[in-house]
Amino acid sequence: MKMIRLFASLAVCLGVGFAGSFLTRPSVGGWYAGLNKPWFNPPAWVFAPVWTLLYAMMAASFFLIWKDGLADSGRKKAAVVFGVQLFLNALWTPVFFGLHLPGTALIVILLLLAAIIVTASLFRRYSKAAAFLLYPYAAWVAFASLLNFSLWRLN
Repeated sequence: MKMIRLFASLAVCLGVGFAGSFLTRPSVGGWYAGLNKPWFNPPAWVFAPVWTLLYAMMAASFFLIWKDGLADSGRKKAAVVFGVQLFLNALWTPVFFGLHLPGTALIVILLLLAAIIVTASLFRRYSKAAAFLLYPYAAWVAFASLLNFSLWRLN
């Protein structure tokens, strides 16, 4: 059962990232390329490996909470909040890259950052390792929030 939960965690988290990449690709060479960018904007090739690693770490983090089941109400709550942050993560890409709405995407990403922080806090009660695996994700989303804000302001 634990292996099934591990593979399911990986499939869902990596699946969100994979789906987002389909929405991102068409805009990267077109709309996004034409935006004024801040001096700290990373090169485009950085995003895919960073996000792949972060999605794998999210999956590992969730697995550490789910591996023994969700019978405990606190674990259930943590799993629900994890689902909310994953939904917000999935929502940001179509809002930013699909609809070309950086202002609205900024709201989404700030909600995402808050949800990640709450998720890590809830996970920490059950597994310090699960919380620790989310810290790089929170740091990257904080950076991405600043980048999103800068793109919105410059354009």
